[in-house]
Amino acid sequence: MTPPAPLRLFEGTGIELEYMIVDAETLAVRPVADELLKRAGGGYEKEVDLGPVAWSNELALHVIELKTNGPAATLKGLGATFQEHVRKVNDLLRPMRARLMPTGMHPWMDPDDELRLWPHEDNAIYAAFDRIFNCRGHGWANLQSTHINLPFSGDEEFGRLHAAIRLVLPILPALAASSPIVEGAPTGFLDTRLEVYRNNSNRVPSVVGSVIPERVFTRADYEGKLLQSIYDDLAPLDPGGIIRHEWVNARGCIARFDRMAIEIRLLDIQECPAADVGVAKAVIGAVRALVEEKTCRFEDQMSWSEGALEPILLEGIRSAGEGIIEDAGYLRAMGYAEGAPCRAMELWRHLLETVLAVEGSARDAAGRDLYSVLMQHGSLARRIQTAAGPRPSRERLTSVYRELCRCLADGVFFIPDDV
Repeated sequence: MTPPAPLRLFEGTGIELEYMIVDAETLAVRPVADELLKRAGGGYEKEVDLGPVAWSNELALHVIELKTNGPAATLKGLGATFQEHVRKVNDLLRPMRARLMPTGMHPWMDPDDELRLWPHEDNAIYAAFDRIFNCRGHGWANLQSTHINLPFSGDEEFGRLHAAIRLVLPILPALAASSPIVEGAPTGFLDTRLEVYRNNSNRVPSVVGSVIPERVFTRADYEGKLLQSIYDDLAPLDPGGIIRHEWVNARGCIARFDRMAIEIRLLDIQECPAADVGVAKAVIGAVRALVEEKTCRFEDQMSWSEGALEPILLEGIRSAGEGIIEDAGYLRAMGYAEGAPCRAMELWRHLLETVLAVEGSARDAAGRDLYSVLMQHGSLARRIQTAAGPRPSRERLTSVYRELCRCLADGVFFIPDDV
């Protein structure tokens, strides 16, 4: 049979949501993803097909991933679909006295003692990562994210999509940061997940690079330059080529030529699927506006080096939506003509109100609008920080994160006044 033609730009979207499995009472991580998948599918396969959504695990046994089973034609209704699968997961976890917990990092997990690697199908891959990088650190064992997969067909579409995504990556923490607490205390970073993520491959720095990918806009250059440099650096540590695959690239977006898509990896998981799908709509809208050259030309987008974009990302990792963007050229490229400096959330307000063709309004089960929540209360990380206070006790953190578990179970946004 002839394989189907690759989807064109914006003809579909793949969404992946990662959640922690925790004890229903103490909220400590519970490494039971394999038992959950067995109850859902009858075996220890790392992925179970459940219709429009598949469940899977990668690396850490306390993490479960819910993902669209192939590209979704539209994001409309996808939040409700994911919410139904959250309910199904929690129903299966209940007899194990466990439940799902959102946010980008567990607030007091000790990865040195609590990490358990997936021991079944494809476990040789995870064993190789552990041998090379030592996965018993927060940057491997304690991070949950939302991934967006956007399709392309051919070099022209790949180049335009890669250029646009590169330009949007630095402002993603403003919308999606959700990891301000680690080891029981505020870290000083609202997106601590990205701070540890960007340093988790220091033994082979080319694996993650500057997080912002290099200026490569054809498949030949991407494979021959970017990927080949990673493979060359890994070769002495991975002589069998176990992880010599395009997915070993850990930049903020990676090309997946095996499925003809670019995967965006920089988003912390939010408090409920409605929030994640709402964030995805905004991100895709921003990318599409750039692909369609609504704010600047394709040639100008290609000119931005990773070195010029990295400071904006680092400010976002530290301060999320309150981060200050001082680069007037970047603001002009994003269609913001008010001048610098500008808070990152103000740039998103401008984009949402004047530039983006966002598909519908993202609302939770209580009918609240995500973008109003973000503009009024800030990123989820800021809301968690407000609820927890500057020096939170374990009791206080447990109360805050128990409320976040309730938000996930009920499909509602987290607002500090509701805690």
